[in-house]
Amino acid sequence: MDMERRIIDPWTWQDEYGFHQGHEVVNPTRTLYLSGQTSLDADGNPVHVGDMAGQIRQVIDNIEAVLAEAGMSLADIVRINIFTTDMDLFFEHADELERLREAGTRYASTLVGVTRLAFPEFLVEIEATAAK
Repeated sequence: MDMERRIIDPWTWQDEYGFHQGHEVVNPTRTLYLSGQTSLDADGNPVHVGDMAGQIRQVIDNIEAVLAEAGMSLADIVRINIFTTDMDLFFEHADELERLREAGTRYASTLVGVTRLAFPEFLVEIEATAAK
């Protein structure tokens, strides 16, 4: 039996923000839980210091790399949790998440403001769950 996805949205207001209230996955053959991804390069060095848009792009690149290693793509993401040290700055650059929607993902989402992340250079960290 093939995996089925069903979006659970009892309201429409979330459409403006580009996420869904719930994402039901029936019969997945594989589920991947990604660690929180930050703005690190392939050698583990912080990049795009002070640049929220650059950090979001790098985070998505890193998520995509982990997914590819598992034989998955951005389209397989069903949930993301976003942590940011600057909510206002994040909202200024939230359009960088459009890349996820363009890839065809329809994820549920949580956004949390925090006082700091693992390294003080990090402005944003995103956890993801993918199912296929």
